[in-house]
Amino acid sequence: MNVYSESPSLAPSLASSPSPSPSASVSSARSLGSRAATRRTVLRGLGAATAAGTAAVCLPAAAAHAAPGAAPGATADTTPGTAGTHALTLVHLGRDGAPTTAYRTLLTALSGPDAGSGREVKDSPSTVTLQVPAGRYMLDSTFSTRPVGEGDWGNDWLVRPRLDIDRDTTLVLDARVARPVDVRPPFADAVFEQAGLFAEVTYEGVTGFANLMTRSLDLRVAHLGPDAERGAVRTWADSYWKRPAGVCALGYLFRGERALTGLVRRPAPGDLATLVVRAGVPASGAGTVMGLVDFTPSPGPSPAVPLAVPFGGTGTFHFTAERGTWDLVYSVPSETEGPSNSHFVLGRSYTPGSTTVHTFDTPVHGPALDSSPGARPVAQRTGDTLDLTVPLLADGDGHVPSAPPFTASTVTLHRNGALLATRRGETPGHASFTLPAGRASYRLTASATRPRGSVTATWTFTSAATATATELPLSAVRFGADLALDGTAPAHTPTRVAVTVQGAARRAGVRSLTVSVSTDGGATWTPAPLAAGRIELTTPAPGRTVSLRAELTDRDGNTLTQTHRDAYVTRAATGAR
Repeated sequence: MNVYSESPSLAPSLASSPSPSPSASVSSARSLGSRAATRRTVLRGLGAATAAGTAAVCLPAAAAHAAPGAAPGATADTTPGTAGTHALTLVHLGRDGAPTTAYRTLLTALSGPDAGSGREVKDSPSTVTLQVPAGRYMLDSTFSTRPVGEGDWGNDWLVRPRLDIDRDTTLVLDARVARPVDVRPPFADAVFEQAGLFAEVTYEGVTGFANLMTRSLDLRVAHLGPDAERGAVRTWADSYWKRPAGVCALGYLFRGERALTGLVRRPAPGDLATLVVRAGVPASGAGTVMGLVDFTPSPGPSPAVPLAVPFGGTGTFHFTAERGTWDLVYSVPSETEGPSNSHFVLGRSYTPGSTTVHTFDTPVHGPALDSSPGARPVAQRTGDTLDLTVPLLADGDGHVPSAPPFTASTVTLHRNGALLATRRGETPGHASFTLPAGRASYRLTASATRPRGSVTATWTFTSAATATATELPLSAVRFGADLALDGTAPAHTPTRVAVTVQGAARRAGVRSLTVSVSTDGGATWTPAPLAAGRIELTTPAPGRTVSLRAELTDRDGNTLTQTHRDAYVTRAATGAR
């Protein structure tokens, strides 16, 4: 029989301990070849558990409890096992060294017949015996400590990434070996919100996962047992703090053979990256008055704190760049029963000391083509099928909305000058067509009317049936106007508008590009000379609009005519920025 002690003392008293604190935990094991639940589903589950004050959640889990009425120190599941099983006795000691029932222990099988499953033990005596098959396990145990006076409960988290069971074994789990987790931002006005500790262990193709989430600063952690294999343990710690109009997100990621034993981090302001989110005022105006920002690390789940940003206002995140890449989701709740309109900025890396600004929902709204490596083409032909997924109403920063507000949407396709088909009412810029096989000249037009203004893009190109998915040579022109968060520009003011080219013309080269401006809703157009990637114009009187048009031909002869009617509105020159 093996006896493992993770205790500085084996002379406990018989004092009882309170029930577990309002912390949340998830433990699971999975094969590396299978797909886990989506990251956002996991986050919603974690958030719900914390908000509800749930003591523990286990996915999947088989609970082990003492028999009804068992006295402290009794055992559970002590029936002799079948061949190949062994008795695992767990002794739980609190911070005072006394036996405690204020714990939650999770045993995750990484090998053996139960590989990929987990057991949870809670609400049981301080000493519990389980019958388990031989194999490799990951064990983690959370102890709760009643605070002195008012406040949240303290938590001690013990993690044993490697527990090999090949005989009857007794394991003493002693909260006294845990060491403090002290992660704080360098801002006096920051108020602690919540923290999460996570451990992930991989062994023979199976990955076990466990975590502790808490709203208490009284948090301690320790590694138990021998080292796991090289690089088999990935751990991370995230701590979130609220500030006026902002959030501090302090996260640290580690990989090695051991879990954490304590963690102290006191970053200076220059150690943090800064993200500023500017919330534009939607054209619809009424209804919802703010957007919601989720800013979370890409690798692994995190108990992130969302930030509400009023329309026309800003929110700021200070965060640790070394946590890895980060995901930003800006959402505007629907004014009806439809889905929220969300904008995604995913998998971005940042540099300590840098400041990044994202502005959402301001003009000029129009097509945006993703040129990043591996991006899916927005128009492609496979055999005789043309699929179009142009984001026709991206905002002025190029963020693509998931549910853009529009009042009308049309896509038409002409072949050799004759109308082939029309699609109406679908997501702007989205359609599918079946084409004749022969080579022909096509004119594709996508248009959308917004609560304020409209966008139309017309492309010409030649195409024939293809053996494999083939990208079609579509281009887009982006107009970058200097506008306030309500989407307006000062009246009677000379201004410059940046003009950039995306898509096929950026790759193949531009043969010609002309830009025109209208200040009467598109009734008349005036050429605007293009110099150094910009045009110059003088804005009209207050309450009038500026419309923009681009006509482009790439070096292969494909063309684009793109029109933004009432792209943005003017205001009195003294208006707020």
